[in-house]
Amino acid sequence: MTDPRDAVRIPLVGRVLEANDTIAAVVRDELQARGIFAVDLIGAPGSGKTALLEATLRTLAGRRRPAVLVGDLTTRRDGDRLARWCDRVVQISTGEGCHLEAGQVRDALSGLDLDGVDLLFIENVGNLICPVGFDLGQNVKVGLFSLTEGDDKAAKHPYLVTAADLILLNKIDLAPYLTFDRAGFEADVRLLNPTVPILGVSSTTGEGLDGWLDWLDAPKV
Repeated sequence: MTDPRDAVRIPLVGRVLEANDTIAAVVRDELQARGIFAVDLIGAPGSGKTALLEATLRTLAGRRRPAVLVGDLTTRRDGDRLARWCDRVVQISTGEGCHLEAGQVRDALSGLDLDGVDLLFIENVGNLICPVGFDLGQNVKVGLFSLTEGDDKAAKHPYLVTAADLILLNKIDLAPYLTFDRAGFEADVRLLNPTVPILGVSSTTGEGLDGWLDWLDAPKV
């Protein structure tokens, strides 16, 4: 039997997403007017999002002028880590929320001096599911996976793979110590998104970071 409450839930979800998309469009227009390229970084807890951004910000010094928004449930630890490498960081506390929303991004941007900024990183809440469906006004979504999560994560989380403009595979320096089937992982990605670039990176050793930065610099259609 169909639960009559489902008829209420579906329109409600639609209205929430519609309202979010309206704000996201405003955010996107404002960022574009300022010449700011925005990246929504999505990955599971422990995949290395913050470590990747730390390594990225260190390498970007003198090359780009970045700003960072950091989503987390409660603590400011990630924001404090990134503030060592970037002077324009805002931490967004989501409480029980499992993802960032466009309104939170809009409000956080109002607290940033964006003069001269040309690159915005949005570190989403650690989650491979909820953040995917929410437009934040970004130019691209980057899906971050890591060897320590197992080689089946792309197949188990298809919505992130299909939505991603880039797949980063982090912690490749640990390959000698793990039974990670990289060919199988990439085959799963290709079944879902045949054209998405896949780049291996190590936030610890710096391997692959040049390719990541080159991708950020490359023009996007």
